[in-house]
Amino acid sequence: MSPVENAISAYLNCVKVEKGLAQNTVAAYSRDLAKFAAFAAKRRRNLAAITRDDIVDFLASLYHQKLDSRSVARHLVTLRNFFRFALIEEFVKSDPTLNLESPKVRKTLPGFLRLEEVERLLEQPDLSTPRGVRDKAMLEVLYSTGLRVSELVGLRVSDLEMRMGCVRCIGKGDKERLVPIGRKALGAVEQYLRGARPQLLRARRHGPAVPFLFVNRLGGKLSRVGVWKILAAYGRRAGLRAPLTPHKLRHSFATHLLERGADLRSVQLMLGHADISTTQIYTHVVEERLKHIYKAHHPRA
Repeated sequence: MSPVENAISAYLNCVKVEKGLAQNTVAAYSRDLAKFAAFAAKRRRNLAAITRDDIVDFLASLYHQKLDSRSVARHLVTLRNFFRFALIEEFVKSDPTLNLESPKVRKTLPGFLRLEEVERLLEQPDLSTPRGVRDKAMLEVLYSTGLRVSELVGLRVSDLEMRMGCVRCIGKGDKERLVPIGRKALGAVEQYLRGARPQLLRARRHGPAVPFLFVNRLGGKLSRVGVWKILAAYGRRAGLRAPLTPHKLRHSFATHLLERGADLRSVQLMLGHADISTTQIYTHVVEERLKHIYKAHHPRA
C-alpha cells in the first residue's frame, strides 16, 4: 500500500469510527479518494509532494471525464477534508487545497412529476402478485413521505406508527425523524403486510427473521439498486418523459406540498434537510404560486 493509500485508509477509518458518518457518505469519500490516489500514482507523487497545481490538474481531469461542476465541487470538498486530516496527523506539512476556489455550481431546478403522472405511475403495479402489492406500497410510501432511497430500504416494520399516521426513519448522519404518511400509503402498506410480505418471506428458508419492511423476491432486504431498477421499469411502463428515480419522487413530494400551501420550514423537516438553504431550491414553486395569486387578484395584473 502506497503512502497516499495509507493516509486515505487512516482518514476513512477516522470518519467512520470517530465521526460516525453514514455508510453511504464514507463510500462516496472512498470513491473520490481512490480516483485521487490513482492520479497521484500516475504522477509518481507521494502525499507530501502533492502541490496546489496537482490538485488543480486533478480537478481538470475530472472535467475531461465529463463530470459536471457539482461532482467536481464534491471531489474538492472531499480533498479539503482529507488534507485537513492529513495536516493534523502530520502526513503532510502544508495543505495544498488552501485558498483553492470551488467550481461555480449552477443551481438546477429538480425534476419532478406532474400530478397526473404520479397517478398513472401508481396504477402500474399488478396487485394480483405479491411483488406487485409490495411495489405499490413502496411507490405510495416514497411519494407520501419523500424518503431518500437509503431511508426507504432501511425501514423496519417496527418503524411504522400506524395509529399516529407517521413513519420513523434514520436519515443522513444517523439522525432520526418522524415523517407523516398519508392514508392511501398506509392502506397500501397494510395490504402488503397482510399478504404479500409473508408470501415473499417464505422464499427465505434459512437465517434469522428479516426485520425490514420491504423485502426482495428471495425474502431478504431490498437493496437500493433493486429499488432503482423497480422504479425505472415502472417509469417506462407509465410512459414518463424522463427516467424515474427515487429522488424524482422525493422532488415531486416536496413540490406538490409547496404547490398546495405548505411552508418551506415544514417541508425542510419532512425531507430531513439539516439546513433550510438546501430546501430553498424548491422556492421556484412558491414563486410561481405567488405569480398566479398576483395575476388572479391584483386589479392591475
